[in-house]
Amino acid sequence: MKNNFIKATLCLAFICGVSSLQAQDTKANVSKYDYHDAFAPGFYTKNGTETRSASGQPGSKYWQNRADYQLTANLNDKTSEIIGTETLTYTNNSPDKLAFLWMNVDQNLFKNDSRGNAVIPVSGSRNGADGEIFDGGHKIKSVKVIATVGGKAIEKEAKFTVVDTRMQIILPQELNGNGTSIKVKIDFSYISPKYGSDRTGVLDTKNGKIFTIAQWYPRMCVYDDVKGWNTLPYIGAGEFYLEYGDFDVSITAPANHVVVCSGDLQNPSEVYTVEQQKRWAQAAASDKTVMIRTAAEVTNPSSRPAGKATLTWKFKIKNSRDVAFASSAAFIIDAAKINLPSGKKSIAVSAYPVESDGQGAWSRATEYTKTSIENYSKRWFEFPYPAATNVAGNEGGMEYPGIVFCGWESKGDDLWGVTDHEFGHGWFPMIVGSNERLFAWMDEGFNTFINSLSSVDFNNGEYKQPATDMHRSANRMTNAEIEPIFSAPDALKEANLGVLAYFKPSAGLIMLREQILGKERFDYAFRTYTERWAFKHPTPDDFFRTIENVAGEDLNWFWRGWIINNWRFDQAVSKVKYIKNDPAKGAIITVDNLEKMPFPVILDIKSKSGKVIRVNLPVEIWERNKSWSFKSNTTEEIDTITLDPGHVFPDVNTDNDTWTSGKGELEKDVILDAYLGSFSSKQIPVKIVFSEDNGVLVGKSKGQPNLSLVSAGKDKFVFDAAGLTIQFNENKSEFTLGVNGQSFLFTRDK
Repeated sequence: MKNNFIKATLCLAFICGVSSLQAQDTKANVSKYDYHDAFAPGFYTKNGTETRSASGQPGSKYWQNRADYQLTANLNDKTSEIIGTETLTYTNNSPDKLAFLWMNVDQNLFKNDSRGNAVIPVSGSRNGADGEIFDGGHKIKSVKVIATVGGKAIEKEAKFTVVDTRMQIILPQELNGNGTSIKVKIDFSYISPKYGSDRTGVLDTKNGKIFTIAQWYPRMCVYDDVKGWNTLPYIGAGEFYLEYGDFDVSITAPANHVVVCSGDLQNPSEVYTVEQQKRWAQAAASDKTVMIRTAAEVTNPSSRPAGKATLTWKFKIKNSRDVAFASSAAFIIDAAKINLPSGKKSIAVSAYPVESDGQGAWSRATEYTKTSIENYSKRWFEFPYPAATNVAGNEGGMEYPGIVFCGWESKGDDLWGVTDHEFGHGWFPMIVGSNERLFAWMDEGFNTFINSLSSVDFNNGEYKQPATDMHRSANRMTNAEIEPIFSAPDALKEANLGVLAYFKPSAGLIMLREQILGKERFDYAFRTYTERWAFKHPTPDDFFRTIENVAGEDLNWFWRGWIINNWRFDQAVSKVKYIKNDPAKGAIITVDNLEKMPFPVILDIKSKSGKVIRVNLPVEIWERNKSWSFKSNTTEEIDTITLDPGHVFPDVNTDNDTWTSGKGELEKDVILDAYLGSFSSKQIPVKIVFSEDNGVLVGKSKGQPNLSLVSAGKDKFVFDAAGLTIQFNENKSEFTLGVNGQSFLFTRDK
């Protein structure tokens, strides 16, 4: 008897000590959801450091190296050859000594034996040179280290090794850290592909070739506090990770060409006519587009300075990670003023051939550019460069600091979209310098997100796009055959890049902004991230930590499911019951989480009279539950219950999103009145008092927490978490307590 009493008491204490919320679990085999996986602690595997704070901002000893360039380029428009000289000043701000430097020689992608060519499938690819056979790749003629001896510059040959799209320079002596600099001079040349991985190329037009020139000079690899040298090869899908610095660029082209480039033109009087200089001055003060060189003037020799075979164009840009340029005899040029929040001005410029002219096409390109730059400057961070130039080329769309290349055939909303997207890259990754080669979603996805806002703003919504139906998109974004967002772009199926680098991360940010954090909280956090990491090198953790710290919200579950993993999402309305079987008393509604990904719950309850009640439940209901029941204070019979009526979450199964009266499960409520009262046992000295609390039968025993019970059949109640059953007899005068293989009879007290 004593042993039985001890066992029963210990078991009852254990049962009562378990949270009553666990009673809301449904059968485990119905759902794939594991709340421990979703909400597990330890998402961040590293503590903050002196260089990167745990709060997501640069640490007190954050450093990054610097690359300043003096560049010359000579363009041969007959052979498409660029011959150049680069003088690089590289500053080692790290605490480390460097015995060698690594540089990107990206044109080597177009060599026949490149790794990038080797991975192009027989079916073709966006990457590579589209099958063109030519003598591609960088020709490095010499590499010299420049030292100053006795006030005189001495050039010394340096040993270098080219490995696919990287070049290692062995330094004659180690470069000390903490601000020590070195000068390196490189002579190089290459032949431009006609189609260069959709990022650079040569377009034939009736008035001459358009050269859109990028990845044209050896560029420094980043040496950072995360990986040291970042030397992933340029294979195609992965873009760029570059150091910031100042650029001084001289481009020599045929005299009938007009050249546009990243930065500010230094010698307009040498390369434009007197009339064109006047027009530039008008454009710099005008909110309306001003023609600098009209379509009619393109074939007029007087629209170019006379007397020389070539002209040298000089440009400067400060605190930039790159420069690109375009050159052509076919360019129409127009421009307008850009108004920045601080009161500073920039200028929007468009360069395009007569084939692209027209009010429905490139004649509006400067308007699009101006509006895009002004919008993002107000929303996130002020545009830092003196000009924003839009060039019509044979690229679908490609971005560089202060200059972009967009499709020459684009018109209307297509031209607006590509212009806005490519200039949006001015913020991600040109201002916020993330590692594109590893984390395409941090530039393409972030940019696609900000594009969704600017398209609403432009010209009273002229090109506003409808909100994404996340239900229709769910399977494409989360099907089992697709990789996680958190994948290097070169490690994705090429067909999946658009979803995983652009669309899915953007959709995630939209959900965070509009459904989870709210617009004001999200915008402040996102703006803070942009400001913190402007002209710096953030990692994914820096972004995650910044958003969480600024918004004051633990979003580990979101990053884990949406970005790190490819988890699916499926909520279902599983059952409904009216309290006391009377619709006037309200209803208990049960929602199940059936897949790995949690999200908040949004549902509409529509009554027979047509009245609709919106219910919002936070994601925390899934922290320890696979199924959640809640009370709705409806006062009449329910017609339908619809989960996510706005289709704002990526639910993969719409069939279980709506409960309809007469079709969905309507559970009969158990009337508990007959079970209430006090019961005692002659076998063990325990008294249990049953009461009703919000429609739940609650057992109370002196000195123990309350025990919530769930109906499990006729006169039967259970607590599944501990295997406890209570079976009442027909007239409710007694019940049998079954626990741990033992039974105890309780009788109603008189």
